[in-house]
This record gives sequence, C-alpha cells and structure tokens, in this order.
Amino acid sequence: MNSVLFHLAFPVSDIEKTKDYYSKGLGCEVGRQTHHAVILNLYDNQLVAHVTNEPLKPQKGIYPRHFGLIFTIESDWENLLERVRQKQLNFYQSPKVRFPGQITEHRTFFLQDPFYNLMEFKFYRHLEAIFGSCDVKAIGDAVE
Repeated sequence: MNSVLFHLAFPVSDIEKTKDYYSKGLGCEVGRQTHHAVILNLYDNQLVAHVTNEPLKPQKGIYPRHFGLIFTIESDWENLLERVRQKQLNFYQSPKVRFPGQITEHRTFFLQDPFYNLMEFKFYRHLEAIFGSCDVKAIGDAVE
C-alpha cells in the first residue's frame, strides 16, 4: 500500500445503485457502509459516496468538476477501458487521444455514473507531463 492515499467524497442518491455501479462496473472493492454512505476502493484510493437529498443534476460539460485516475502503465488503462466496454458503462466522452504529437499527449475517456458524477481515466504518453511541462500553457480543452 502507498504511504499516502487519495480520498474523495462525492454525492449519490442511492447506496445500492452506487455499489452496483462502482463494484460490479468499475471493479471497486466495497468497504464500510451505512444507509447514507459507502466507502469504495478505487485502485487503492478511497472514494466515499454520501447520500444527499439535494437534487442531482447533470453538468453542462466536463468542467469545472470531474475526478479520475491517471494510469502510468498503458495496458492498465486499456484493461479498464475493456472492462468499461464489457460492463456497458455510460461513456460521457468516448476514448480518444488528446493533444496528439505534443508533450501533453494522452489517451482519455470520461464516464458518467448514475448520479451525474463525471470521471476521467487517462494515460500520458510522456510521464513528465503529469505534473511538469510547465512551459505548456494548455490545460484541458478550450472552454466556451
């Protein structure tokens, strides 16, 4: 286990539907749970889904809010993509290559869970682009 883990809490409206999507769909291990929250292990990172009574609405695009993973091994990214296709999860954006030929080139796809939470899964061709390449000013797609 890593010495530091990432933790993210996000809203849902149904614990059983959450467990179904994240465990059966994405392959997360289900941890502690109550009627209002469930802990999920996503590639050794802690997700906590909390039930909200607030209406959950779809976003109008991937910005400003989404979360996800960056794979450092391309075959791991491809394996998740294959699982997503087999489980017929809902793509928000289909797999594609962003910024081809640039230092920030990466393969990516976005999913939308049943509660409109958006997740991005990507693999950078050049690992230094994950945190470095500060001379490149583009971050994400152009926002209209």
